[in-house]
Amino acid sequence: MTGTRHGWVLWWLRRAGLAALTLVAASVLVFAATLLAPGDAAAARLAGQGASPAQITELRHDLGLDRPAWERYASWLWAALHGDLGRSYVSGESVSGLIAERAGNSLVLGAVAAALLLPSAIGLGLWAGLRAGRAADRVVSTATLALVSLPEFVIGTLLIQVFAVSAGWLPAVSLPPAGQGPLSAPQILVLPVLTLLSVCLAQNVRLVRAGVTEAVASDAVRAARLGGIPEHRVVLRWVLPAAVVPAIPVLARYLAYLLGGTLVAETLFGYPGLAAALVSATAARDAPVVLGVGMLVAAVTVFLNLLADALAAVLNPAARRTS
Repeated sequence: MTGTRHGWVLWWLRRAGLAALTLVAASVLVFAATLLAPGDAAAARLAGQGASPAQITELRHDLGLDRPAWERYASWLWAALHGDLGRSYVSGESVSGLIAERAGNSLVLGAVAAALLLPSAIGLGLWAGLRAGRAADRVVSTATLALVSLPEFVIGTLLIQVFAVSAGWLPAVSLPPAGQGPLSAPQILVLPVLTLLSVCLAQNVRLVRAGVTEAVASDAVRAARLGGIPEHRVVLRWVLPAAVVPAIPVLARYLAYLLGGTLVAETLFGYPGLAAALVSATAARDAPVVLGVGMLVAAVTVFLNLLADALAAVLNPAARRTS
């Protein structure tokens, strides 16, 4: 028992250390990316206002953009470690406040899609895998293959054409009522959620289905069936765990995408989430906002993958010993 507990502690320490290094590396990459864009926030902020070079230089100094890049990054990292993500170069608003406002909208969209993804992917994959080679399996496989082959923006555009333009059942633009959250008008979530699910669901259904067909052909399942164990117990005890455990890391990556990386869907439907803030900040060379949003997405991704690794290790101890 003590050895098992000690092994878990070491496993968590290794994973936590790797997660911390990953986040630092991500912050360096995001900061470096903000330096590659031509111009800076001072020039972008005064563009079209007839500002003189002296005025641009003065604003650049006020924003601290005339300091060396390493010094700006070190200052940002030190402040971020103390919970301060800085202020927007464009609006002067607290980056933490801006993210909190927009993150709620993105979280609602991602959470609804994620809540539908998990049961749908596992249910459809299990249903198709248990009927491998039959009509039901062919229908699911064909549909998922079609969805995998289409880019996200194409699917979203088709959904707008069919359900918003032609049928008029749903709004083409997903803007919540003024001063209210997206849940006050659930209909605005339908098309963005369907667009997100079309990308994530197809891959995961195919992955779970492949795991089910492999598990069904295993010696353990054949022995259980020959032993007269009821089919539902065979599925729950042997087939489902064998199919889901390998899919957990992939599902975690898609959950991270749904909760933090809904760029195409939010942009396509005009949804006021983090993606829209990131696009605006990138165009304005607003590095603190880009860094803040980028690190939030990175943190969500790292956390969900760490959680997925832990769950896979619990269900399959051999994976923990080799990781």
